[in-house]
Amino acid sequence: MATLGIDGLVSGLDTTSLINQLMQVESGPQTLLKTKQTATTSLVTALQALNTKVSSLGDAATKAATASSWQVTKATSSATSVTATTSAGASAAALSFTVDKVATSQVSLASYDDLVAGLGGAPTLTLRRPDGTTTEVAVGSSAADLATNITASGAGVSAAVVTANGTTRLQLTGKTPGEANAFELYAGKAADVVAGQPALATTSLRAAGDAAITLWAGTAGAQQVTSSTNTFADVLAGVSISVSAVEATPVTLNVARDTAAVTSLASGLVGSLGVVLSEITSRTTATTTTDTDGRTVVSGGLFAGESSTRDLQQRLQQAASYPVDGISPSTVGIVVGRDGTFTFDQTAFEAALAADPAKVQKVVSGLAQRVADVATRTSDKVDGSLTLQIAGQQTLVSDMGDQIASWDVRLALRRESLQRTYSALEVTLSGLQSQSSWLSGQLASLSTSSS
Repeated sequence: MATLGIDGLVSGLDTTSLINQLMQVESGPQTLLKTKQTATTSLVTALQALNTKVSSLGDAATKAATASSWQVTKATSSATSVTATTSAGASAAALSFTVDKVATSQVSLASYDDLVAGLGGAPTLTLRRPDGTTTEVAVGSSAADLATNITASGAGVSAAVVTANGTTRLQLTGKTPGEANAFELYAGKAADVVAGQPALATTSLRAAGDAAITLWAGTAGAQQVTSSTNTFADVLAGVSISVSAVEATPVTLNVARDTAAVTSLASGLVGSLGVVLSEITSRTTATTTTDTDGRTVVSGGLFAGESSTRDLQQRLQQAASYPVDGISPSTVGIVVGRDGTFTFDQTAFEAALAADPAKVQKVVSGLAQRVADVATRTSDKVDGSLTLQIAGQQTLVSDMGDQIASWDVRLALRRESLQRTYSALEVTLSGLQSQSSWLSGQLASLSTSSS
């Protein structure tokens, strides 16, 4: 804070303190603005936090209200080598089958010298699949060249050079399992491979094979199903079965409603609802403190004067507590307390779900839809009531910031004016003091002359 160079030089007044006191009085309106801006900023922060929670509630409620969310299933298998995942469209079912084979990729071994002899000097060899698809590969000048070219050819075969006891061999491995991905090697280009032409000599280490399972094994209705992979996607609608080992003993696969997922759906809705209601309550409740004089001071919460949050609280409580088609939510485990809070009774929910799944779905999804409607109208990113309120409060904070900045300029000019006034006062007093001293001198000289 600026000080005067001639502070009290003539008058003896502490002009700096006087100016500071005057400025404190004049800055009162700005101080009030700053206090209000701080309080409004805190309110905006609290409303934004609430809006985020309401949005999450809307997501949870929308999910709980969607019919497909209730059609979740889970598959269990009697063998660890058989697993299954379910998706939309899966329904409760039990299926028995044996695993006859798992899918394998072809592994063949070929002597490099025998390959070169079989090629008869041809610079190219051709890989051919059972469906007639061919891929040409440059032979190169060494076993390493040929292995690299086969791997990079895009034929779906990788090659590695193996040398043992002075013999160089190529190990050829199919990258994808299944009979359709078997391969043979022929001398020359694809156009040179004619019907009846023998393939180049290789030793089979493992044949390419499809996975196979037999449904209802041991019965008159037994039927084998094959797959080029170890996954069977179309045996049961909405169920993907994966096998990893042969199982001669029939495996039982059960597909049933995923009770845990459905329970989580309902409990998640109640939990999200509780978070929002608790947020409103905690920020509305008044707090009691004691000031320095020992007096009790009661302060309202941030939302104490906000009718919009009270209205939101009431609408959510109504949406979640009213019966659905005459059925109380408490009958399916959604319990409303005397204080307006909601709790989830998992035991009651699971008992109701086991007794009447359709009834539970109707009540919870109907309740969830009402909650979702309230939450969406409140937290919509464009025209949600809470979103618009936040935007309005943010505008108010910005406007108050502009007013505070204007006060800064106004107060700076006022301080400068006061400093000039008091400086001029000191100068004037100094002049008067000089005149007084001169007059006193003159009067003294006249008295001396008269005597």
